[in-house]
Amino acid sequence: MSAPDVDTARSPLAARAALMREAVRQGLEPVPSPCVNVCRMSAATGLCEGCFRTIEEIRHWSRTPDAGRLAVWDQVLARSAMAPAPQPG
Repeated sequence: MSAPDVDTARSPLAARAALMREAVRQGLEPVPSPCVNVCRMSAATGLCEGCFRTIEEIRHWSRTPDAGRLAVWDQVLARSAMAPAPQPG
């Protein structure tokens, strides 16, 4: 499964994912967490407002093999692409 096209200028998470995938492709490191240190669960979506993971994905991350981590990244990118743009604040 591949992630949808994501505007990396709008999404630092997507830019990080692109760098992560290249590092993984080259075998340089294990698949890192999508965490961006904005750790708040949205009551409306049930997703972390920073990394767009569910609480179950966050909870199981350390025990998830790389293939599963890449699948979570695909979900994260799809979710972030559908999220409204952040409002300047």
